[in-house]
Amino acid sequence: MLVDGMALLFRAFYATAVTGQFMYNSQGIPTNGVQGFVKHMLTAVSSFRPSHVAVCWDMGSKTFRTEMFQDYKANRGDAPIELIPQFELVKEIVEAFDIPNIGLEGYEADDCMGTIAKNVDEPLNVQILTGDRDILQLLDERIQVILLQKGYGNYSVYTEDTFFAEKGILPHQMIDVKALMGDPSDNYPGVKGIGEKTALKLIQQFEHVDGVVTNLEQLTKGHRTKIEKDLEMLHLSRKLAEIHCQVPIQYSIEEALLTINREKVLDKFTEVGFKGLTRFLDFEEESAS
Repeated sequence: MLVDGMALLFRAFYATAVTGQFMYNSQGIPTNGVQGFVKHMLTAVSSFRPSHVAVCWDMGSKTFRTEMFQDYKANRGDAPIELIPQFELVKEIVEAFDIPNIGLEGYEADDCMGTIAKNVDEPLNVQILTGDRDILQLLDERIQVILLQKGYGNYSVYTEDTFFAEKGILPHQMIDVKALMGDPSDNYPGVKGIGEKTALKLIQQFEHVDGVVTNLEQLTKGHRTKIEKDLEMLHLSRKLAEIHCQVPIQYSIEEALLTINREKVLDKFTEVGFKGLTRFLDFEEESAS
């Protein structure tokens, strides 16, 4: 199981921050995001029982995508002040579980997860735990995506087949759909005036962006004009949308083998002032019995 660290941390933080429940410990450090992260991760581990676990992280806001397009994710504000000290704390907690923290400057967590998932030795199957639908482009016969839903323990589990049944395209064609429609959350425009419905229809008909461009004469005048006007941005948006699966990260499958030292974890919980999380470790006793 590959865990999208930032997706879980941010989700947990905002779920409690909205009511001001920052859960300061005795050192004055807010811990709401980290405690929620632990609940999300352990609930998923209990539900899906992976043999190996690793957590992947974004390593700063500057990546190869911001070099290509300086407005990439430029619409996102600074992290709330209560969240900032939790970035390092959450990695300390992950280390206490003897789970690897993986990330590389210049790349996003998605790129690291894609690199590991697509290059892991057969016959291991991979599940990616996230709240970000962008990762669905990685689905294949060995890769599943577990999308977090509201609350703890609620998921939408995607396979190649369920994705095709929902969208009518193959997972990798999602890159071409996003190239056409853009992505407001990542702040790249795609082709102005082309929405998801039209983008899906065009990719279903022509398979990919190059197929659409090659067959512009078959499009309606309105769609053809929009694409011709934004042709350069269309190709750039496709590069921004695609998860890079050849990141030069160092990782070891052996180190990701899930072997939790309960005493070590509980000592860390006590050190940082976590309470009420012990029950989330109970799945270990279930699996041992």
